[in-house]
Amino acid sequence: MTIRVIIVDDQAMVRAGFAALLSAQADIDVVGEAPDGRRGIEVSRSVHPDVVLMDVRMPEMDGLAAARELLNPPVGVARLPKVLMLTTFDVDDYVYEALRAGASGFLLKDAPPADLIAAVRIVAAGEALLAPSVTRRLIADFAQQRPARGRKDPSLRLSGLTPRETEVLELIARGLSNQEIAEHLVVAEQTVKTHIGRVLSKLSLRDRAQAVIFAYESGLVTPGDAPA
Repeated sequence: MTIRVIIVDDQAMVRAGFAALLSAQADIDVVGEAPDGRRGIEVSRSVHPDVVLMDVRMPEMDGLAAARELLNPPVGVARLPKVLMLTTFDVDDYVYEALRAGASGFLLKDAPPADLIAAVRIVAAGEALLAPSVTRRLIADFAQQRPARGRKDPSLRLSGLTPRETEVLELIARGLSNQEIAEHLVVAEQTVKTHIGRVLSKLSLRDRAQAVIFAYESGLVTPGDAPA
């Protein structure tokens, strides 16, 4: 199945470069582009992409505001794209807020071309993508500095999870992959996927990125902890 992508970035050369790279892949089709967040929303709702590559800082409307609108649409908009944030900064307040808004992850703009291609495929498949070099530091730093605002105590929602589901959520928050979680728990990888699906469903979370945020904000894990 072909992955439909749009690129939202205020630099024309960046859009052209990303488009050329992604279009060269047999399973990826670039179906649109936009120079700012406002136009990006319009293009997305017109062409219905699977993945939106969204720059963080842009004129007119920045990537954070655009991601919020795309992922929390008005009544009647049924299909939501996956949003992958692009940033030139490895630790960025906008990135954390975008993850809380429902973005599926972020990637540094200077990442190798192969990483961009892989990121699109990973996000399209429903997985979350956080740049490996900064994942734990980014989430830990912002989770510590910016507690949840205006929400019911998220720790109360943990009571609906089984002990094994809670353990899986903790390992997700540590940045472990499905394979690593399976090895840690000595279970099959498919079993891990089943647990993750149940965790996301019970907690009403979109994907792994939101699961990581939730785990820190609920107090299940704290910055600096290591898996047992």
